[in-house]
Amino acid sequence: MLVDLGLTALSALLFALSFPSFLSDRGWFPLGFVCLAPLFAVVRRSSWAAVPFYGLFFGYASYALFNYWLGKFYPLALVIVPPIYAAYFLVTLPALKLADTLFPRHPYLLQSALWVVYEYFLKTSGFLAYSYGNLGYSQHAFLPLIQVADLAGVWIVSLVVVYPSALLGRAIADGLGALRSQWRRYLLPASAYAVVFAAVVVYGLASFVDTRGDRQWKVALVQQDVDPWKGGYSAYRTSLDVLERQSARALAGKPEIVIWSETSFVPAIDWHTRYRPDNQTYGLVKELRDYLSAQDVPFVVGNDDGELRRLEEGQEARVDFNASLLFDHGRIVDTYRKLHLVPFTESFPFKETLPRVYQWLVAADTHFWERGTVYTVFEAGGVRFSTPICFEDTFGYLCRGFVQRGADVLVNMTNDLWSHSVACAMQHMTMAVFRAVENRRSVARSTNGGITTIIDPNGRILAGLPPFTEGCLAGSVPVHRGDHTLYTRWGDWLPPVLLGLSVAALAVGIIRRIRFGRPAPSSPKKG
Repeated sequence: MLVDLGLTALSALLFALSFPSFLSDRGWFPLGFVCLAPLFAVVRRSSWAAVPFYGLFFGYASYALFNYWLGKFYPLALVIVPPIYAAYFLVTLPALKLADTLFPRHPYLLQSALWVVYEYFLKTSGFLAYSYGNLGYSQHAFLPLIQVADLAGVWIVSLVVVYPSALLGRAIADGLGALRSQWRRYLLPASAYAVVFAAVVVYGLASFVDTRGDRQWKVALVQQDVDPWKGGYSAYRTSLDVLERQSARALAGKPEIVIWSETSFVPAIDWHTRYRPDNQTYGLVKELRDYLSAQDVPFVVGNDDGELRRLEEGQEARVDFNASLLFDHGRIVDTYRKLHLVPFTESFPFKETLPRVYQWLVAADTHFWERGTVYTVFEAGGVRFSTPICFEDTFGYLCRGFVQRGADVLVNMTNDLWSHSVACAMQHMTMAVFRAVENRRSVARSTNGGITTIIDPNGRILAGLPPFTEGCLAGSVPVHRGDHTLYTRWGDWLPPVLLGLSVAALAVGIIRRIRFGRPAPSSPKKG
């Protein structure tokens, strides 16, 4: 048991180090291909009774290490997120064990498919959807490999990356002695993988899009580096001063548009203009609008968008949306309201069924938003763009939806300053790389701390600012208007296909087991 526990802990550590981590801000992406091998070995070695325990342990340990920065964001998050993943692996590891039991000689292909099924259906769907830690994202720097994402999203990259771990885990599970005597068994699957891997890389090299003839959109991305947790007039005054100072620097370069970050200006501009509930705050809002009215270029501003709504009880109440506003000469041209809210910290739809949890979150100073309903596509200077807010760019379906509706560029407005962690900001940014490749559209990220950057349709980082510094990034964004990719047209088609194939394979295995009985051991048992 101690050996298996050590192997599980090793796998959790290698998994975390595959991504930007506490040891490397960029992550050690080659580890992604082998990080789960110890875990797959444990799945084979351990008994059915022990597998759930190892699942709980791996889920908790891997995400406590991988998301260590959550403790800086929201201490309660370390009480919430790792246990959720412990529960996920309580289900996932028995599924991997079933695949190994039914197909003891060659379980690795089915196990790889089941891993992708876990990533999509368990961890990236529903209220608790959380894309951080999908294995494919560890390969953000391996550009020839990740180009295949334009066919099937990050999921096909995860499938390519997890297979070596499943194969190696099966090979080493029975001990090095068994591996030395049976190594020929793994030649064919290893060779087949080498061929597939080479084909994926060749596809990637051949599919890079040429952006040299594309229109170059001159943008200015303001990184204000102001503590988002400080509220009140003084904090808002300081933030506006920084925004105006950096925007003045940006305007000297004659950009076509200036883009501020998520909730860069906190007081709800439209709400305070219409209702003026506080004279001091309204004065700050008026100053901002006067400033924007004097500018000759459009501005995109992250802001709270308040709305007066009549409740079922009959009284009126204010509801808030996390929003981005397009201004032209001080006039609000259009508004986008965030569609996918962060669970627990931005949204908790179980107020009535779980009132104690709701009150616990409220007591922790949680600010809840209403969810938007419209995939807004802005237009400025002939460029159509959409503004996924904060962790919305971690979801392929959302960015695909904007591109389907005509967005030429994806503009992510983010606030990662709260983390005080370069690794956290890098983990977030690496997922934006995949949104660019999946849709063959450039991504511009304007953040309040990191990482402000411009990414081309091939996932290349064209320019960026150092994280957690005040500054302004002036750069050219390629406006690529090529045909929609297979991913943009079909979306997340691969995980459902893998789910169907996995269910069919498991059903065949169970029927075969019932009909023919337990197969003979394919390798020596542990002593």
